[in-house]
Amino acid sequence: MSVEIENESGVDAPLESILELADFVLNKMHIDSAADIEILLVNEVVMEAYHLDWMQESGSTDVLSQPIDGLRPGKPSEKTPAGHLGMIVLCPQVATRQAEVAGHSELQEILILVAHSILHLLGYDHAEKQDEIEMFALQQEIVAEYLDSVGA
Repeated sequence: MSVEIENESGVDAPLESILELADFVLNKMHIDSAADIEILLVNEVVMEAYHLDWMQESGSTDVLSQPIDGLRPGKPSEKTPAGHLGMIVLCPQVATRQAEVAGHSELQEILILVAHSILHLLGYDHAEKQDEIEMFALQQEIVAEYLDSVGA
């Protein structure tokens, strides 16, 4: 997988873990190894501009996903063809506050947000209650499996 990551947030972020998790999710979802994704970490001011531009909503947010090629999860016997999944914009400062409220580490919060966003890029949504239950269970499963795989 080609996962491009850039940290323009002004704070240290667990870039290696984000890259490893992205690769883990894409493999788990049976995405062709030639597919690519962009991840951009920004500060709250920049995030607010993205939030307004992409969602027409004011204020900063934790993470946004912008799908490009409309790729969907593959199957063990049939990987999703290569393409550009899209872009994830994440705000570590918001993630830090959310981690405190949730009672877990900043790393875990960032990993949850990245997994959540990749699922959005693959067509998952949580507008309906049943879809929300499915998506949130899958993102938690992915993060738990990833953390187990790295011994965290």
